[in-house]
Amino acid sequence: MLPDLTPTDLHARQQRGETFQLIDVREPMEYDYCRIEGSHLIPLGELPRRTEEIATDRPVVLICHHGVRSMQALAFLQHRHGLTNLLNLKGGIDAWSREVDPEVAVY
Repeated sequence: MLPDLTPTDLHARQQRGETFQLIDVREPMEYDYCRIEGSHLIPLGELPRRTEEIATDRPVVLICHHGVRSMQALAFLQHRHGLTNLLNLKGGIDAWSREVDPEVAVY
């Protein structure tokens, strides 16, 4: 089973001062439309050649629209690069918008 984190849990942990690297694996057009503040865009298709941008010194939360592409990114980074500090945002930015921050647009 791949490790995941609910939007509510992520928000609570952020409120407690925990730091994360937020990596959004959606496409640029999606990212331009809405995003979680502080997230960094690395589209899923670019991930194999941009893995050096993934932090190894803190938890990394992978984000997409509904959690499917970010789950694929997590599996790739775990299996190909041995990263163990990864979390998938369960339900993606859609769930974040509905559960945590209604200011983030839903699409």
